[in-house]
Amino acid sequence: MENEAEQPRRFPGGLLEWAGHHSGGVKRLFDPSSGRPSKELLRTSLISRLEAWAGLVASGAKGTPRILLLVGGPGNGKTEAIEFTIDCLDDGLAANGSLRRKLSEQFRPPVGRPVPRDIHVDAGTLAAMPRKLDLSIVQDASATAGHEGRSAPELLIDELRSLLADQDERYYLCCVNRGVLDDALIHAIDHGLGEARELLERITRSVSLSADAPSCWPLSEYPDIAVWPMDSESLLAKPDNDIPAPAEVLLRHAVDSRYWPAQGTCIAGDRCPFCRSQALLAREDARTSLLKILRWYELASGKRWSFRDLFSLVSYLLAGNLAAGEGKPSDPCSWASYLWEQDQSGQSTKRPRRQQLLAIFQLATAGYQHALFHHWDPLAANVLRQGIKDLGLGSEKATADTRGAILTLLGLQHFLAGRKDSYLPATIASLLSSLSDLLDPAMASPETEVAVSGRSNIILAELDARFSRSVAGGIEFVRKYQALSKIEVDLLQRLAKLDEILSSPATRRRNPAAAGRIQNIVRDFACRLVRRSLCTRTAVVADAQTLEAFQHVVEDVQGKQLFEVAKQVKELLNRNQRFEVSLTTTFGQPLPPQQRQATLLVQTRPVKAMQLASEERPRSPICFLQVGSGQSLQPIALTYDLFKAVKELERGISIASLPRTVVALLDTTRARLAGTIVRDPDVLEESIIRIGSDGIEVGQSWNGFVATVGGKQP
Repeated sequence: MENEAEQPRRFPGGLLEWAGHHSGGVKRLFDPSSGRPSKELLRTSLISRLEAWAGLVASGAKGTPRILLLVGGPGNGKTEAIEFTIDCLDDGLAANGSLRRKLSEQFRPPVGRPVPRDIHVDAGTLAAMPRKLDLSIVQDASATAGHEGRSAPELLIDELRSLLADQDERYYLCCVNRGVLDDALIHAIDHGLGEARELLERITRSVSLSADAPSCWPLSEYPDIAVWPMDSESLLAKPDNDIPAPAEVLLRHAVDSRYWPAQGTCIAGDRCPFCRSQALLAREDARTSLLKILRWYELASGKRWSFRDLFSLVSYLLAGNLAAGEGKPSDPCSWASYLWEQDQSGQSTKRPRRQQLLAIFQLATAGYQHALFHHWDPLAANVLRQGIKDLGLGSEKATADTRGAILTLLGLQHFLAGRKDSYLPATIASLLSSLSDLLDPAMASPETEVAVSGRSNIILAELDARFSRSVAGGIEFVRKYQALSKIEVDLLQRLAKLDEILSSPATRRRNPAAAGRIQNIVRDFACRLVRRSLCTRTAVVADAQTLEAFQHVVEDVQGKQLFEVAKQVKELLNRNQRFEVSLTTTFGQPLPPQQRQATLLVQTRPVKAMQLASEERPRSPICFLQVGSGQSLQPIALTYDLFKAVKELERGISIASLPRTVVALLDTTRARLAGTIVRDPDVLEESIIRIGSDGIEVGQSWNGFVATVGGKQP
């Protein structure tokens, strides 16, 4: 058992420090209180490589890369990797912690002095068996402290050139972002540094996502250099069969019941959305579903969750995004209790304040399902405001029977209006907005079946149908499964009362159209709330089946799934067993009238699965297909949009309905193929040219060319 002093801060309050703009989400070298909020090393494939590399360096193994470049943006774990490598070197040299202490002193200069760009230490003299081993560390290649007057790209080039020229026992660890790499390459080109240019081009290509990216570890043609793109690996995928994904380890720690209030002891009681989220995510099935949703977002968007993003996300989902400086409690559970008190006092106040009207909506949508899928239409607030005016439903005109319903309506109007403001953590606001747009369970197919208990499933269409008729009918349908939280049920019951008031003849006769518009918004809000609450726990999101199929393709090591997709893309690129090349227009221009069109028809262009090198570089997050043959052979990326288009075509969608991104990708591929086809005599041998709309075709004959109409000579 850990001592109380050694345990992390009690959750959920302690989770607030995990956010990227707090100390817990930002790693500082040799500062144990920063950057590792779970107090546990989150292992990636790079960590395993660095561990092996440090062992080879400590043992003096020949052929070990001397230059390590860790490439990636902020929050990708570069500082953590550097510190881990130093600890491994310290252990391998049996330095008894002296290497770590020596470097810690240099990385933590006196107050007022910046950390130097490069830190140098004679690590060999600190070993149990002294030897020659010089170590230089550049924690941030964009820094220039100690080298004022020179640019960061220039310094990086000089460091690499010096190290390659000196074949002595000098080792170099450097964290560099892609911007500095690009600037260094530009500097080398502008100043005619041929060797540096070739090296930087090789490094830049090795950390790219191109189909022909060279090996990273070691760098192709540079055995002394090892490079690793830290932003290409998914933290939601297992780095090894025996090692859990870093995101899984992080989330499991965040919901560990040892660090949360015991059941029934929360100050907010059973209406605390944060303790409710912890109770749900403490179950492996709900936790797995959340991780699956986050992974699907990576696949659909092409973006990656960094360590800092994940820290901020877990903090937001389990502790909220509490506004500071408003006289509210800073502890999440106390905040929930405060909101409930505000709601209760607002029910008995003649003219409740805005916060009192909003309280129950803020509580009900603070659960992790609603925090993740947070989008509500702010324009609906304008419809409600006008409808309230048209129906005369102001709080001052409320009767004893209608007061509660009117307060709920006013609260809903204020809540939706607040969606125009900034309410998400700034560090992950764009990611959360994009995720909600792509995967919102409110847009999941009505035919989808969702588990509401261990034994019961429901069809979303049945849920939608009941809520479309009345909120009360929807509550009656779903409440028996006991799948909703106490605060969600409280809010739904109030919405049901409002729905009932809007259906009454006394209200509708004032303005039937306004009452109908408000009623539609209320029922839609209730249905979306329930959908998100139930579906998020089982990863039932928009296009879930397509996303799962795409995940199988991307993660299929054998390539069987990609082989099947290649055949479908082949049918998409070719038409009627031929590949068509327009001869009367260039790429991007509209086609002329059909009578003036001339089209080259060649044999079907093959499409094959492309196997990428994965031995000495991270596994590519995207798959590639090979299109064409001979001179026209080229790779195309299998994006999610392209894969989704293929699946939708299987279901019978018209090609004309494909997304513009997919049409652009296919048109670009056809244009690139066309440019080489028209110059390839082998391909042109069996080709024909179709002219106009009269069926005239021109092909090769034994003595030149011949024109036919409908297969016959005119």
